[in-house]
Parts: sequence; C-alpha cells; structure tokens
Amino acid sequence: MGAFDTLRIANTSLGAHQVWLDALAGNIANVNTVRSTEGEAFRATYVVMDPRTDGGVDVAGFAQSSAEGRMVHSPGHPLADEEGYVRMPDLDMSAQMTELVMAQRGYQASVQVTKTAQDTYSAALQIGAR
Repeated sequence: MGAFDTLRIANTSLGAHQVWLDALAGNIANVNTVRSTEGEAFRATYVVMDPRTDGGVDVAGFAQSSAEGRMVHSPGHPLADEEGYVRMPDLDMSAQMTELVMAQRGYQASVQVTKTAQDTYSAALQIGAR
C-alpha cells in the first residue's frame, strides 16, 4: 500500500457515506408524505455500494422501495378516496434512524482516518525537514 492509499480509501468512504446520509435525509423527510390512492407512494431511496478491488468503496447505484406503500384510513384528509384511504410510504422510521446512526459513524470514522493520516504525513515531513 502506497503512502497516500490511506487518504484515497478514506476519501472514497467519505463520499459514499455522504451519499448514504443524503438518501436517508430524503427518506426521513418524506416519511409522512401522503398521496392519493390513485398515485404512487413516496419511494424510499437505498444506496448500493460496491468495494473497489484496490481498496475503498464506490456508490454502484440506487434502489427504491415499492410504489405501493401502505394504505391508511384517514377519512378527513383532502386526498382520501371515497372509502377514506390515502397512500403513505412503507417506511420504518426506526430502521431509517438506525441506518442514519450507522452512516454518521462511518462518516466520522473516515474523517478520523483522514486526520490521522494527515498528521502522520505531516510529522514525517517535519522529521525530514530537520
């Protein structure tokens, strides 16, 4: 592993975790999005990551939840059908919050790796300068 491979690998992790955090933020913000029964429910976004052969990780793509969502009886809602139902996303808030904590911790770990590598390289340069 080269001298700057640690920084490169940590950088790929930072980017992937940022994308994951952004997707989770969108999911959490739309957990109570109501649609009519004729339309599609809000579709949650899930990040798909792949490991790199030389270390690090790439965002390979995105997956989305079902457009069916779940039917909720809410007869007073303006979007309710004649039977009083609306379509809500099929999102589990506790699962989203759990993933949010994991994504935050992964991001923080990548930041710490970057800081440690920078400090190590800086100390090595100081030794060489003397």
